[in-house]
Amino acid sequence: MQLFVNLPVKDLERSKAFFTGLGFQLFGMTDTMASVIISERTQVMLLTEPTFASYVTKDIADAGAATEAILVLGVENPAQVDELVDKALAAGATPAGVQQQDGFRYQRGFADLDGHHWEALCLVQPAS
Repeated sequence: MQLFVNLPVKDLERSKAFFTGLGFQLFGMTDTMASVIISERTQVMLLTEPTFASYVTKDIADAGAATEAILVLGVENPAQVDELVDKALAAGATPAGVQQQDGFRYQRGFADLDGHHWEALCLVQPAS
């Protein structure tokens, strides 16, 4: 099974530059959509707002004003959490959520250029 998360974006070129700047590759690009490859089985589809609207019957949520979902990227160590979030912030993202560090996880978040909430998470294995 694969997972495709679809997100509306205001400016596709700007969003593509943001995610490639974070180190992600893109696939299946058209003038109105691009796929951010998260892993072999997970992609985040960036769709222009008019294209996104053509798939739904409800209004498009304003991600800058409300949180509809939190997209969490699991990484291997705390340094990768900091690296990803710091890259995002340097590329124009804003801090989001509350940093979590409790001995079992290390997690920081950011809102992308369209206000979608992302978190970088490292789960720490308990000492045996």
